[in-house]
Amino acid sequence: MTEKRMSRWYFGGIASCGAACCTHPLDLVKVHLQTQQEVKMRMVGMAMHVVKNDGVLALYNGLSASLCRQMSYSLTRFAIYETVRDMMGSGGQGPMPFYQKVLLGAFGGFTGGFIGTPADMVNVRMQNDMKSKIPPDAPNLINLNHNCVSRSYKHALDGLFRVWREEGTRKLFSGATMASSRGALVTVGQLACYDQAKQLVLGTGLMGDNILTHFLSSFIAGGCATFLCQPLDVIKTRLMNSKGEYRGVIHCLTETARLGPLAFYKGLVPAGIRLIPHTILTFVFLEQLKKYFGIRVVS
Repeated sequence: MTEKRMSRWYFGGIASCGAACCTHPLDLVKVHLQTQQEVKMRMVGMAMHVVKNDGVLALYNGLSASLCRQMSYSLTRFAIYETVRDMMGSGGQGPMPFYQKVLLGAFGGFTGGFIGTPADMVNVRMQNDMKSKIPPDAPNLINLNHNCVSRSYKHALDGLFRVWREEGTRKLFSGATMASSRGALVTVGQLACYDQAKQLVLGTGLMGDNILTHFLSSFIAGGCATFLCQPLDVIKTRLMNSKGEYRGVIHCLTETARLGPLAFYKGLVPAGIRLIPHTILTFVFLEQLKKYFGIRVVS
Protein backbone atom coordinates (compact mmCIF):
# COMPACT_ATOMS: atom_id res chain seq x y z
CA MET A 1 0.00 0.00 0.00
CA THR A 2 1.27 3.42 -0.94
CA GLU A 3 0.12 6.76 0.39
CA LYS A 4 0.04 9.95 -1.63
CA ARG A 5 -1.31 13.42 -1.02
CA MET A 6 -3.88 15.24 -3.13
CA SER A 7 -4.24 19.00 -3.27
CA ARG A 8 -7.21 20.69 -1.63
CA TRP A 9 -9.27 22.95 -3.90
CA TYR A 10 -8.11 26.19 -2.28
CA PHE A 11 -4.37 25.43 -2.16
CA GLY A 12 -3.77 27.04 -5.54
CA GLY A 13 -5.14 30.38 -4.36
CA ILE A 14 -3.02 30.34 -1.19
CA ALA A 15 0.14 29.36 -3.08
CA SER A 16 -0.49 32.09 -5.68
CA CYS A 17 -0.90 34.72 -2.94
CA GLY A 18 2.43 33.70 -1.42
CA ALA A 19 4.11 33.99 -4.81
CA ALA A 20 2.42 37.34 -5.52
CA CYS A 21 3.83 38.83 -2.31
CA CYS A 22 7.34 37.99 -3.54
CA THR A 23 6.99 39.09 -7.18
CA HIS A 24 4.66 42.10 -6.91
CA PRO A 25 7.39 44.74 -7.57
CA LEU A 26 8.24 43.02 -10.86
CA ASP A 27 4.55 42.97 -11.80
CA LEU A 28 4.27 46.69 -11.06
CA VAL A 29 7.27 47.55 -13.24
CA LYS A 30 5.81 45.39 -16.03
CA VAL A 31 2.51 47.31 -15.92
CA HIS A 32 4.35 50.65 -16.08
CA LEU A 33 6.34 49.51 -19.10
CA GLN A 34 3.25 48.26 -20.92
CA THR A 35 1.29 51.48 -20.39
CA GLN A 36 3.98 53.75 -21.83
CA GLN A 37 2.75 55.42 -25.00
CA GLU A 38 6.29 55.39 -26.34
CA VAL A 39 9.28 53.32 -25.29
CA LYS A 40 11.11 55.72 -22.98
CA MET A 41 12.44 53.45 -20.24
CA ARG A 42 13.62 49.90 -19.79
CA MET A 43 13.03 47.67 -16.81
CA VAL A 44 15.81 48.88 -14.49
CA GLY A 45 15.25 52.51 -15.44
CA MET A 46 11.54 52.25 -14.74
CA ALA A 47 12.14 50.62 -11.35
CA MET A 48 14.60 53.39 -10.40
CA HIS A 49 12.13 56.02 -11.65
CA VAL A 50 9.36 54.63 -9.44
CA VAL A 51 11.60 54.45 -6.36
CA LYS A 52 13.02 57.94 -6.94
CA ASN A 53 9.61 59.60 -7.37
CA ASP A 54 7.42 57.57 -5.01
CA GLY A 55 9.70 55.70 -2.62
CA VAL A 56 10.60 52.04 -2.13
CA LEU A 57 7.17 51.12 -0.75
CA ALA A 58 5.62 52.29 -4.03
CA LEU A 59 6.90 49.05 -5.55
CA TYR A 60 4.14 47.37 -3.53
CA ASN A 61 1.45 49.78 -4.67
CA GLY A 62 -1.72 47.77 -5.37
CA LEU A 63 -0.66 44.68 -3.41
CA SER A 64 -4.14 44.29 -1.86
CA ALA A 65 -5.68 44.20 -5.35
CA SER A 66 -3.05 41.69 -6.48
CA LEU A 67 -3.93 39.38 -3.57
CA CYS A 68 -7.65 39.88 -4.26
CA ARG A 69 -7.00 38.89 -7.87
CA GLN A 70 -5.13 35.74 -6.86
CA MET A 71 -7.95 34.70 -4.52
CA SER A 72 -10.46 35.03 -7.34
CA TYR A 73 -8.61 34.29 -10.58
CA SER A 74 -5.97 31.78 -9.44
CA LEU A 75 -8.13 30.06 -6.86
CA THR A 76 -10.81 29.41 -9.51
CA ARG A 77 -8.46 28.08 -12.21
CA PHE A 78 -6.50 25.86 -9.83
CA ALA A 79 -9.70 24.55 -8.22
CA ILE A 80 -11.21 23.60 -11.58
CA TYR A 81 -8.04 22.12 -13.05
CA GLU A 82 -6.83 20.13 -10.06
CA THR A 83 -10.28 18.90 -8.98
CA VAL A 84 -11.17 17.59 -12.44
CA ARG A 85 -7.66 16.18 -13.02
CA ASP A 86 -7.69 14.29 -9.72
CA MET A 87 -11.20 12.99 -10.36
CA MET A 88 -10.23 11.70 -13.81
CA GLY A 89 -6.98 10.25 -12.53
CA SER A 90 -8.57 8.42 -9.58
CA GLY A 91 -9.99 5.70 -11.82
CA GLY A 92 -6.61 4.00 -12.18
CA GLN A 93 -6.27 4.99 -15.83
CA GLY A 94 -2.97 6.75 -15.30
CA PRO A 95 -2.12 10.40 -16.11
CA MET A 96 -4.33 12.39 -18.44
CA PRO A 97 -3.11 12.81 -22.04
CA PHE A 98 -1.49 16.17 -22.71
CA TYR A 99 -4.27 17.39 -25.00
CA GLN A 100 -6.81 16.83 -22.20
CA LYS A 101 -4.62 18.80 -19.80
CA VAL A 102 -4.49 21.63 -22.36
CA LEU A 103 -8.28 21.66 -22.81
CA LEU A 104 -8.90 21.49 -19.07
CA GLY A 105 -6.33 24.23 -18.41
CA ALA A 106 -7.90 26.45 -21.07
CA PHE A 107 -11.37 26.01 -19.59
CA GLY A 108 -10.22 26.61 -16.01
CA GLY A 109 -8.13 29.62 -17.03
CA PHE A 110 -10.93 31.16 -19.10
CA THR A 111 -13.39 30.83 -16.20
CA GLY A 112 -10.89 32.13 -13.66
CA GLY A 113 -9.93 35.03 -15.93
CA PHE A 114 -13.56 36.15 -16.19
CA ILE A 115 -14.20 35.88 -12.44
CA GLY A 116 -10.97 37.71 -11.64
CA THR A 117 -11.47 40.58 -14.13
CA PRO A 118 -12.75 43.19 -11.62
CA ALA A 119 -9.86 42.61 -9.20
CA ASP A 120 -7.41 42.49 -12.11
CA MET A 121 -8.58 45.86 -13.43
CA VAL A 122 -8.30 47.50 -10.00
CA ASN A 123 -4.85 45.91 -9.64
CA VAL A 124 -3.64 47.49 -12.92
CA ARG A 125 -5.11 50.88 -12.00
CA MET A 126 -3.60 50.91 -8.50
CA GLN A 127 -0.18 49.98 -9.84
CA ASN A 128 -0.39 52.69 -12.50
CA ASP A 129 -1.86 55.37 -10.19
CA MET A 130 1.26 57.06 -8.88
CA LYS A 131 2.38 60.65 -8.65
CA SER A 132 5.32 59.87 -10.98
CA LYS A 133 2.73 59.34 -13.71
CA ILE A 134 0.99 62.69 -13.15
CA PRO A 135 2.27 66.04 -14.43
CA PRO A 136 3.60 68.09 -11.47
CA ASP A 137 1.69 71.19 -12.55
CA ALA A 138 -1.64 69.33 -12.64
CA PRO A 139 -1.95 66.96 -9.64
CA ASN A 140 -5.73 66.66 -9.92
CA LEU A 141 -5.90 66.45 -13.70
CA ILE A 142 -8.34 63.97 -15.19
CA ASN A 143 -7.38 63.47 -18.81
CA LEU A 144 -8.31 61.06 -21.54
CA ASN A 145 -4.69 59.98 -21.53
CA HIS A 146 -4.65 57.18 -18.98
CA ASN A 147 -1.10 58.04 -17.94
CA CYS A 148 -2.41 61.29 -16.38
CA VAL A 149 -5.24 59.85 -14.31
CA SER A 150 -5.15 59.81 -10.53
CA ARG A 151 -7.82 57.62 -8.96
CA SER A 152 -6.28 57.17 -5.49
CA TYR A 153 -7.96 53.91 -4.44
CA LYS A 154 -7.26 53.19 -0.77
CA HIS A 155 -7.29 49.41 -1.24
CA ALA A 156 -8.77 46.72 -3.47
CA LEU A 157 -12.28 46.74 -2.00
CA ASP A 158 -12.42 50.54 -2.15
CA GLY A 159 -11.36 50.36 -5.80
CA LEU A 160 -14.01 47.75 -6.66
CA PHE A 161 -16.74 49.75 -4.90
CA ARG A 162 -15.74 53.05 -6.53
CA VAL A 163 -15.58 51.58 -10.01
CA TRP A 164 -19.05 50.07 -9.50
CA ARG A 165 -20.45 53.33 -8.09
CA GLU A 166 -18.76 55.80 -10.47
CA GLU A 167 -18.50 53.82 -13.70
CA GLY A 168 -21.08 51.04 -13.41
CA THR A 169 -21.06 47.25 -13.20
CA ARG A 170 -20.16 46.93 -16.87
CA LYS A 171 -16.86 48.75 -16.34
CA LEU A 172 -15.88 46.18 -13.69
CA PHE A 173 -15.68 43.65 -16.50
CA SER A 174 -13.88 45.94 -18.94
CA GLY A 175 -11.36 43.82 -20.80
CA ALA A 176 -13.00 40.56 -19.68
CA THR A 177 -12.52 39.03 -23.14
CA MET A 178 -8.79 39.66 -23.05
CA ALA A 179 -8.47 38.69 -19.38
CA SER A 180 -10.32 35.41 -19.96
CA SER A 181 -8.31 34.62 -23.10
CA ARG A 182 -5.06 35.40 -21.33
CA GLY A 183 -6.20 33.32 -18.36
CA ALA A 184 -6.76 30.37 -20.68
CA LEU A 185 -3.32 30.71 -22.28
CA VAL A 186 -1.37 31.26 -19.07
CA THR A 187 -3.13 28.34 -17.37
CA VAL A 188 -2.27 26.06 -20.29
CA GLY A 189 1.31 27.30 -20.04
CA GLN A 190 1.51 26.97 -16.28
CA LEU A 191 -0.68 24.08 -15.10
CA ALA A 192 -0.82 21.81 -18.17
CA CYS A 193 2.85 22.31 -19.06
CA TYR A 194 3.91 21.91 -15.41
CA ASP A 195 2.07 18.61 -15.10
CA GLN A 196 3.50 17.37 -18.39
CA ALA A 197 7.04 18.55 -17.62
CA LYS A 198 6.91 16.95 -14.16
CA GLN A 199 5.60 13.71 -15.66
CA LEU A 200 8.44 13.64 -18.22
CA VAL A 201 11.11 14.49 -15.64
CA LEU A 202 9.91 11.77 -13.26
CA GLY A 203 9.65 9.37 -16.19
CA THR A 204 13.40 9.58 -16.82
CA GLY A 205 14.04 7.96 -13.44
CA LEU A 206 16.93 10.36 -12.85
CA MET A 207 15.04 12.54 -10.37
CA GLY A 208 12.51 11.86 -7.66
CA ASP A 209 9.41 13.80 -6.66
CA ASN A 210 11.34 16.48 -4.79
CA ILE A 211 11.76 20.23 -4.74
CA LEU A 212 14.41 20.15 -7.50
CA THR A 213 11.94 18.42 -9.83
CA HIS A 214 9.26 20.96 -8.87
CA PHE A 215 11.71 23.81 -9.60
CA LEU A 216 12.74 22.48 -13.01
CA SER A 217 9.17 21.67 -14.10
CA SER A 218 7.82 25.04 -13.00
CA PHE A 219 10.70 26.87 -14.72
CA ILE A 220 9.73 25.23 -18.02
CA ALA A 221 6.05 26.00 -17.38
CA GLY A 222 6.82 29.65 -16.61
CA GLY A 223 8.69 30.07 -19.89
CA CYS A 224 5.83 28.53 -21.87
CA ALA A 225 3.26 30.72 -20.12
CA THR A 226 5.24 33.93 -20.73
CA PHE A 227 5.60 33.28 -24.45
CA LEU A 228 1.95 32.30 -24.91
CA CYS A 229 0.27 35.14 -23.07
CA GLN A 230 2.45 38.22 -23.59
CA PRO A 231 0.58 39.69 -26.63
CA LEU A 232 -2.77 39.32 -24.89
CA ASP A 233 -1.29 40.65 -21.65
CA VAL A 234 -0.28 43.89 -23.37
CA ILE A 235 -3.75 44.38 -24.90
CA LYS A 236 -5.49 43.49 -21.61
CA THR A 237 -3.39 45.96 -19.63
CA ARG A 238 -4.09 48.79 -22.08
CA LEU A 239 -7.85 48.09 -22.10
CA MET A 240 -8.15 47.89 -18.32
CA ASN A 241 -6.20 51.08 -17.75
CA SER A 242 -8.04 53.04 -20.45
CA LYS A 243 -10.35 55.98 -19.80
CA GLY A 244 -12.29 55.66 -23.04
CA GLU A 245 -9.62 56.08 -25.71
CA TYR A 246 -10.23 52.55 -27.02
CA ARG A 247 -13.61 51.60 -28.50
CA GLY A 248 -13.04 47.90 -27.95
CA VAL A 249 -10.64 44.99 -28.29
CA ILE A 250 -10.24 45.32 -32.07
CA HIS A 251 -9.58 49.07 -31.85
CA CYS A 252 -6.99 48.53 -29.11
CA LEU A 253 -5.43 45.75 -31.19
CA THR A 254 -5.12 47.94 -34.29
CA GLU A 255 -3.77 50.93 -32.34
CA THR A 256 -1.12 48.73 -30.72
CA ALA A 257 -0.28 47.14 -34.09
CA ARG A 258 0.47 50.62 -35.50
CA LEU A 259 3.40 50.80 -33.10
CA GLY A 260 4.90 47.73 -34.77
CA PRO A 261 4.84 43.97 -34.08
CA LEU A 262 7.28 44.27 -31.21
CA ALA A 263 4.72 46.42 -29.36
CA PHE A 264 2.83 43.21 -28.55
CA TYR A 265 5.93 41.98 -26.71
CA LYS A 266 6.61 45.24 -24.90
CA GLY A 267 7.79 44.37 -21.43
CA LEU A 268 8.56 40.74 -22.40
CA VAL A 269 11.74 40.54 -20.31
CA PRO A 270 10.17 41.93 -17.11
CA ALA A 271 7.10 39.79 -17.82
CA GLY A 272 9.30 36.71 -17.99
CA ILE A 273 11.36 37.81 -14.99
CA ARG A 274 8.08 38.26 -13.09
CA LEU A 275 6.06 35.29 -14.39
CA ILE A 276 8.78 32.62 -14.27
CA PRO A 277 9.68 33.24 -10.59
CA HIS A 278 5.96 33.61 -9.82
CA THR A 279 5.29 30.24 -11.47
CA ILE A 280 8.21 28.60 -9.66
CA LEU A 281 7.17 29.96 -6.26
CA THR A 282 3.51 29.08 -6.84
CA PHE A 283 4.23 25.43 -7.59
CA VAL A 284 6.91 25.07 -4.90
CA PHE A 285 4.45 26.48 -2.34
CA LEU A 286 1.64 24.32 -3.77
CA GLU A 287 3.69 21.12 -3.58
CA GLN A 288 4.69 21.88 0.01
CA LEU A 289 1.08 22.59 0.97
CA LYS A 290 0.07 19.33 -0.69
CA LYS A 291 2.87 17.42 1.08
CA TYR A 292 2.06 18.61 4.59
CA PHE A 293 -1.64 19.48 4.48
CA GLY A 294 -3.02 17.60 1.48
CA ILE A 295 -5.72 14.92 1.45
CA ARG A 296 -4.29 11.48 2.18
CA VAL A 297 -5.06 8.87 -0.45
CA VAL A 298 -4.02 5.24 0.13
CA SER A 299 -3.79 2.96 -2.87
